[in-house]
Amino acid sequence: NDQCLIVCETNLDRIFTHIQNTSPQLVIIDSIQTVYSDAMESSPGSISQVRECAATILKFAKQSGIPVILIGHITKEGSIAGPKVLEHIVDTVLQFEGDQHYMYRILRSIKNRFGSTSELGIYEMNRSGLREVTNPSELLLTQNHEGLSGVAISAAIEGVRPFLIETQALVSTAAYGTPQRSATGFDIRRMNMLLAVLEKRAGFKLGQKDVFLNIAGGLRVNDPGMDLSVICAVLSSSLDISIDGDTCLTGEVGLSGEIRPVNRIEQRIMEAEKLGFSRILVPANNLKGFNAKVHIKIEAVRKVEDAFRALFS
Repeated sequence: NDQCLIVCETNLDRIFTHIQNTSPQLVIIDSIQTVYSDAMESSPGSISQVRECAATILKFAKQSGIPVILIGHITKEGSIAGPKVLEHIVDTVLQFEGDQHYMYRILRSIKNRFGSTSELGIYEMNRSGLREVTNPSELLLTQNHEGLSGVAISAAIEGVRPFLIETQALVSTAAYGTPQRSATGFDIRRMNMLLAVLEKRAGFKLGQKDVFLNIAGGLRVNDPGMDLSVICAVLSSSLDISIDGDTCLTGEVGLSGEIRPVNRIEQRIMEAEKLGFSRILVPANNLKGFNAKVHIKIEAVRKVEDAFRALFS
């Protein structure tokens, strides 16, 4: 592609020379840990080199008006390698999340000097590269689980986007003494808290049960509105009773078993209706002042017991 110029160079001064000779509309440097400046005697990738090179690149970008994207390494813990000052120097920090076993990738904003960090992008990896997913709910709900227990659909918010997520749970008798607890795509500590709420407030004995939880599609979600679907998926698997396929759930669960209100309730309800769901369970307090005209049936729940009766009675 004659519109994409590639140069193999790690010396910062020579990189600036190439930029000045070509006047590009965008510069991508891969990676900041391999670039070095002759003004510093330390080796490439050192703290002083990364700090000095990043500051020099920032000054150049501001003076020339050419946007620069710096690609950096991350540690095994998921944090950006190098000095913390690197994140403070740049205007925006973006991070790709994903798993090699799944086709979806999430682009999150960790820092954004000129906008909100609550926005995100969802992409699908295929043979031609990354493709934007304009409606992630349809991709995440492609399977038909009608009649299968342990599956609940949640209306969630990730960033500022509403989409429906499939929550899968498997509850079985512990065969090896100590019960196992496993969660993929969901905070394991929060899952343990929700299981304790089920035992204490709803009377379900799960102490001698293995509980496995999975968020379909390889996504990792942190929305508190997922709590209700997690609890209902666990109950569905424990009782071996399926949840109606046209039912959607949203709500945060408190320690006393109450269903607490969630944000952006109108967007969640509209997303469920758009994808053909005929019924949604929402926190009762979310319906105060709610006057949007929708055709989906909205059922208010105040406690975990209300959701249990609505789904399994």
